[in-house]
Amino acid sequence: MTESRVLTIPNLVSIARIGAVPVFWWLLLGKEQIALAAVVLFAVGWTDWIDGYLARRLNQVSRLGTILDPVADRIMIGSAVIAGLIAGVLPVVIAVPLMIREVIMAVVSLLLAARGAGALQVRSPGKVATFILYGAIPSFYLAAAGLFEGLLLSLGWGTGIIGLVLYWVTLVQYLGDATLALKEVESPSGR
Repeated sequence: MTESRVLTIPNLVSIARIGAVPVFWWLLLGKEQIALAAVVLFAVGWTDWIDGYLARRLNQVSRLGTILDPVADRIMIGSAVIAGLIAGVLPVVIAVPLMIREVIMAVVSLLLAARGAGALQVRSPGKVATFILYGAIPSFYLAAAGLFEGLLLSLGWGTGIIGLVLYWVTLVQYLGDATLALKEVESPSGR
């Protein structure tokens, strides 16, 4: 059962994840601390599962939480990609398709909200892709910082390509979900 409560432990975790985004930007572009920025990115990614786990475990699943969790992911991944391009640590062939996918998802989400269709349910393959990308992107960052460069570049490329493909496969599924949600809202029985 989804609660309408706002102040829950899982929601606080999601808010903390969103709050880490400016710290990430400051470390990467303000202080030029690529390795520390990668650690923040990895920590935000690692805590991605914590809010969902806590919500289920503590019986604190909330409407706000179902929105905050994917928003935190989108903001962090978008930030990691844009900042990674600016800092020159993320390959363009990984970054650009990720950004295009993020923009498409943002437009779809806004369209659904504008039409009163609500938010899309998160799909398991999407969570897996996000998890993989939360490993791939920091690998590129750490390699750029000079840490285990060969190993981390290989890891970044391998997991980055897998995560990217899965991300786009899931996008197609989300577009199908969005189409069905819009049809339901626009049908006479959905009004």
